[in-house]
Amino acid sequence: MLFFLYGQDNYRSRQKLNELIEENKKTHKNSLNLRVFDCEMADFQDFKNELEIISMFEDKKLIILKNIFSGDKFGEAFLCYQEKLLADKKDIVIVYEDKEPDRRKALFEFLKENAKCQEFELLEGRSLLSWAKNELEKLGAKIEPDALEELLVSCGSDLWRLSNEIKKLASFKRGKDSLRVNDVNLLVQSESETDIFKTIEAVAQKNKGLALKLLHDHLSQGEPPLKILAMISFQFRSILSVKDLLEKGIPYYSIAKRSGLHPFVVKKTYQLCRKFSFLQLKKIYQKIFQADLDIKTGKAEPETALDLFILGL
Repeated sequence: MLFFLYGQDNYRSRQKLNELIEENKKTHKNSLNLRVFDCEMADFQDFKNELEIISMFEDKKLIILKNIFSGDKFGEAFLCYQEKLLADKKDIVIVYEDKEPDRRKALFEFLKENAKCQEFELLEGRSLLSWAKNELEKLGAKIEPDALEELLVSCGSDLWRLSNEIKKLASFKRGKDSLRVNDVNLLVQSESETDIFKTIEAVAQKNKGLALKLLHDHLSQGEPPLKILAMISFQFRSILSVKDLLEKGIPYYSIAKRSGLHPFVVKKTYQLCRKFSFLQLKKIYQKIFQADLDIKTGKAEPETALDLFILGL
């Protein structure tokens, strides 16, 4: 059986791929033979051997082919092998393309005609609004209409980013009042949130001078202190989450799925995990909570609280 998952929205296509994998794992339990081939680098003969080998245990084979449109030699050999592919009704081959495929290629025509196809176009308008609202509700959060519009203006159709922001917002107000515009403006990632990672790296390198400079660069650009603290909190929470999974022996390739973080966030965070012990991260998280409390209760001026937070690390 042949599947073809493709389209610009690789967030939902990846979800569908994971869904198919999990469904087959449940159905076949210990008898599922799962293999993944990156067609840019893989040898077609290895894929062919995997498909044709006869197992004495009658395993169900689930084979995933990634980047087949980028691997010209693999794609050409795949087309030449189509008779065997179409004759095999037992095993499952999923062609997964997380980029827009070249629709002019014969490979695309073959897959469109012979595979179970699902195209994932970017969500827009009402579809995007409905998706975001449903994701928040799944996490036990509600949002006011104008706040939802503000969220979509900030994130657009990038569901990877939107998903991360939704998790952040839901964590902030799960089970409480509906999220408002002010909440979105406070917590939703701005372009400067990418730069806040440099501050975290400076802390990891024990360069407090540089960390303070970067912090004041954000303040001079008009970033509210509480928003800066929220961004720092998100980064350290991500590091703590990845560190926890690593210490439990979870392999790197499973961390994005288990943590719910974007793979790019996991990649950057993974590099910092070795700089902190689990105990250090827990103490830092407590200091973030204390700085937030000091600011909100008026115990310390916002900028002073941030300075003391950095100096106390």
